[in-house]
Amino acid sequence: MADKLSENARSANMAAIRSKDTKPEMIVRRLVHSHGYRYRLHRKELPGKPDLVFGPRKKVIFVHGCFWHQHNDPDCLDGRLPKSRLDYWLPKLERNQQRDSSNQRSLESSGWKVLIIWDCETKEIAALEMKIKAFLD
Repeated sequence: MADKLSENARSANMAAIRSKDTKPEMIVRRLVHSHGYRYRLHRKELPGKPDLVFGPRKKVIFVHGCFWHQHNDPDCLDGRLPKSRLDYWLPKLERNQQRDSSNQRSLESSGWKVLIIWDCETKEIAALEMKIKAFLD
């Protein structure tokens, strides 16, 4: 199946995707802050530069995009593989997953607790709130 966008339009679209301050990340940050938790952002000295770092608690939260980190839930439509250019996308997405696993193992072996929040989970605020509170308390 051919792409609906031209090569230049697709390139511009992909270049506009941010790695920080994304909408799902901002939802999580506002929710966490509204419950009185304080955190640091993207600490470079920690593996994977976690999105939210709760230093005294030794806990971190990553907010992952379902496509880029290949969310493995059958109910998540964004986690599926693209239909075209698999020779490009498969190795790229597999590297992302390997890097995520390696970063998580490094953090956990250093005594950090890790929570992954998927983009699709930010749609249901009540469930997200319970998940975060259970992790941080």
